[in-house]
Amino acid sequence: MRVLRRLRHHRHHRRHRARAGGSGLSRGAGQGRRCGPESLLEERSEGVKVLVTEKLADVAVDFLRKEGFEVDTLYDLSPQELLERIGEYDGLIVRSATKVTAEVIERAGRLKAIGRAGIGVDNIDLEAASRRGILVANAPESNTVAAGEHTLGMMLAVARRIPHADASLRERQWRRSAFKGVEVAGKTLGLIGIGHVGSIVARGALGMRMRVLAYDPYVAAERMRDMNVEPAESLEQIYREADFISLHVPKTPQTVGLVDEKAISMMKPTAYIINVARGGIVDEKALYRALKEGRIAGAAIDVFEDEPATDSPLFDLPNVVVTPHLGASTVEAQDRAGVTAAEQVAAALRGGVPVNAINAPVPVGEGAESVAQFAGLCEILGRLLYQLTDRPGNILKVEYRGEIADRDTRLLDVAAQKGLLTNMVHEPLNYVNTPALTRERGLRVETSRIPESSDYTSLITLRLEGGAGESVVSGTLIGPKMEPRLVEIQGYTMDIIPEKHMLFILNEDVPGMIGRVGTILGNHGINIGNMAVGRGAPGTRAAMAITVDEPVPEAVLQEILKIPGFRDARFVTLS
Repeated sequence: MRVLRRLRHHRHHRRHRARAGGSGLSRGAGQGRRCGPESLLEERSEGVKVLVTEKLADVAVDFLRKEGFEVDTLYDLSPQELLERIGEYDGLIVRSATKVTAEVIERAGRLKAIGRAGIGVDNIDLEAASRRGILVANAPESNTVAAGEHTLGMMLAVARRIPHADASLRERQWRRSAFKGVEVAGKTLGLIGIGHVGSIVARGALGMRMRVLAYDPYVAAERMRDMNVEPAESLEQIYREADFISLHVPKTPQTVGLVDEKAISMMKPTAYIINVARGGIVDEKALYRALKEGRIAGAAIDVFEDEPATDSPLFDLPNVVVTPHLGASTVEAQDRAGVTAAEQVAAALRGGVPVNAINAPVPVGEGAESVAQFAGLCEILGRLLYQLTDRPGNILKVEYRGEIADRDTRLLDVAAQKGLLTNMVHEPLNYVNTPALTRERGLRVETSRIPESSDYTSLITLRLEGGAGESVVSGTLIGPKMEPRLVEIQGYTMDIIPEKHMLFILNEDVPGMIGRVGTILGNHGINIGNMAVGRGAPGTRAAMAITVDEPVPEAVLQEILKIPGFRDARFVTLS
């Protein structure tokens, strides 16, 4: 048997404070946030299949194959063929053309992750995916530069009538006077939405000496002023004051038809509308009437309500510039979108939460990456808590102390629930379906935050109440490698790294107890890896936490309990 390495009582280790640091990424940046220590949550790709239904950059497909995934690139699948094939795959990567409907998701018995190589996910039934526990992630920043540049290009094209002048000259006509345009310098650009793309457009417009006015209820006015952008008080102010109105909002029930007949009626007769966001945000019939009647000066449209669009009446108007959904169509953007989507799906299929997850609680704000490192610890604590409890209660209390208390801990709340439910439910658990399953079981989750922690920089404690009294476990991360440590178990302080197989024992605090346990395990060929002990007052009660290399049979536990002084012995599995 290996040398038995005992750890001293917890109070001797208080000087070894847990330090939160590191990147939180086990692989390339942007793939996803690891949700467990590598010793417990293994990464497996063999036999995991990913379907790609639309053209991705070769580097994206190569990345998946190098990571060990089986990849099928089946472009131009019909809706019926997708229904017939989707049941074979664990991951799916699409662009905008593939419709991932509720029926597709219902047929996808193995599917765990959907990656969208682009920003919008309106071609994916998010509600159906979430009900099935399928994680959906996109590539929100992959095409921001391309979309921003295209918006600026469309604005200049419609202002200077470049496409029509080009077409006329190609017909061998020299008509300089027919294509007189307007300058953008000194004009007001009204942005509806000032996220990633809107910010790029704002910077370009400011460089052309435009006044930029923006309306976005989700961006603070101070933030806009820092960008030299004037915050608008309402959409009506944008409509009334802007010479060029550019849309940068997602397509939602609230934004469909946002620019309608009423909105257009508020605009200047010299105004131009630019839409490189999503089709349907602009009422195309109302836009056509306004343009034909000369109530606004022009429009530049890249996206349409129904695509592919090849027969719109807008195409016949001389004051309109149109392109076939080219906002993200650059070599660089397509490569970035494909690689990001591949990274997101790979991270999800390994049990992590991709940084661009749409329907899972991804940490945001300061310290987001360090928060993600605690997710595996919370899941371990949840699994341990359940296995140490005879009759699980219906109230889970999650307490955050120290630096972690100031972070966005939604992911950690779900991780703790996921660990607790692992042995309660038969369905596969992930960060998408766990909250719903928690509610279905009537489990109430309460969280508390205490900014100060006397023992550790960050400490997480789980309590389960309402069953057989209260059960409690605590843990933290320590050192530059952010190793997980169990530091309190059922009221006993100790310090041990959690492993796949562990043995927890309660006993009287008398000499020889550790030796007796070691002898019994040795007699059964069970190798001890590590041990920690905790106790109350000398001579009262004590606890042991032991890591072992293989499962401990029930018969061995009963043999330990036959020895006087041993009160409880439990084998737990934390993988």
